[in-house]
Amino acid sequence: MNTLILIFFPVVAALLIALAKGQRSREAALIAALIELAFVVVICVQFRPDASSQFDFDYAWIGSLGIRFSGGIDGISILLVLLSGIAVPLIILSTFNRTYSRASQFYALILFMQAAMIGAFTARDGFLFYFSFEVALIPIYFLAAMWGGENRVAVTLKFFVYTIFGSLFMLLAFVYLYYQTPLVDGHHTSAIADFYQLNLTPEAQTWLFWAFFVAFAIKMPVFPFHTWQPDTYVESPTPATMLLAGVMLKMGVYGLIRFILPIVPLGVETWGKTAIILAVIGIIWGSIIAIRQRDMKRLIAYSSFSHVGLMAAGVFSQTETGMQGALIQMLAHGVNVIGMFFVADIIFSRTQTRQLDQLGGITRNTPKLTVYFMIILLGSVALPLTNGFIGEFLLLHGVYTYNNYIGLAAGFTIIFGAVYMLRMFQKSMFGPATARTKNFTDLTLSESLVFVPLVIMVFWMGIYPQTFLKLTEPAVVNLMKYIGTTVVSLK
Repeated sequence: MNTLILIFFPVVAALLIALAKGQRSREAALIAALIELAFVVVICVQFRPDASSQFDFDYAWIGSLGIRFSGGIDGISILLVLLSGIAVPLIILSTFNRTYSRASQFYALILFMQAAMIGAFTARDGFLFYFSFEVALIPIYFLAAMWGGENRVAVTLKFFVYTIFGSLFMLLAFVYLYYQTPLVDGHHTSAIADFYQLNLTPEAQTWLFWAFFVAFAIKMPVFPFHTWQPDTYVESPTPATMLLAGVMLKMGVYGLIRFILPIVPLGVETWGKTAIILAVIGIIWGSIIAIRQRDMKRLIAYSSFSHVGLMAAGVFSQTETGMQGALIQMLAHGVNVIGMFFVADIIFSRTQTRQLDQLGGITRNTPKLTVYFMIILLGSVALPLTNGFIGEFLLLHGVYTYNNYIGLAAGFTIIFGAVYMLRMFQKSMFGPATARTKNFTDLTLSESLVFVPLVIMVFWMGIYPQTFLKLTEPAVVNLMKYIGTTVVSLK
């Protein structure tokens, strides 16, 4: 029942905010998001670190077909539920120095999207996952199309078409799996747990692998399915970009873990290396393009593309360390990328530019922004004792265990990441002040309040990673039995 509250409370709050059309919609949305975060914290505190699904709900949905409205939280989904709970109030708080037209609709869409994402992360029925996966696209589409930049219509349409196209393959995969389940009371079932028990032929596993992979690779995205991402991130309003990069892309990585590995292990055995190579190409390609960028927001977009490639490679390494690394890195990356996009938004709001060659000298008048920016940046480049380090270490360990040469190539992400992130910091914050930055002011109270929880998470995850690893480890170990590979222990 607690999980059901997590899904429907944001929906109810969004409807009330949209219908009220009041001047205090931003404050109402923040209060609703904080209440949702309180529910998430209670669930995390009560969560038992084992392999079971907890806080379950299960109701008939389309009874004649055996499709159920069922969900719960296990060690695979717990960190993503936590990320969703943390991200949304911070994203709403980050808008307190901004003014958006049709504010009630703007904040209602953010809360609708939160509900859809949590629905996807907690679904225990294949069609409920697909439904939530698709519904999350609707609010982000309108956020980008209605409040985005000059090219928002064309860019958002491209994003929408790409994602819908990929999802059709996933729908076909679910329909096929549904009809492979044994009849119960005269109908098949679409429970994800039942999909895990199917004995599929190698041929079926091959096409199912690619059906799922294309859908999730577009969502993350993975090379070469990434062409929609940079323009969409740049043209979308910053809160929408934070939702996309911070939380929504994690649905793709989550899908790899939840569906591809346990359902089609023979498909992974045959094509997993191809998927890893594509992911590693994306790591290097995204990093090289990031180094060449002049626009801060576009640079961070390519950085996100590179980091997601490493998560995908870690998942397909089929090791416990790779899986654990992907789960904790999804949380760490969500924290860091929200902070980085917020920095870019703050700089743009004061200078009306994100071009690095028009910035400089900001640090002279901004001690608070400088410190927060540097901490988030160091987490992004995986400095030891920050949140990015533990995830990238586990991911690289998993990929290196799978293949030494591929692991070595993936390791360039750390070097390249330091190059483009430190270059961005140096170009924007140091050097002589420009006409645009000479009167730059430091953070306001609301802006500082966004950074404080992010910085706490950077150090908490870096210094005490076991807080989070212990939540996921039993579920990851349980998942390994479906994969049939040697478990590489974290101990």
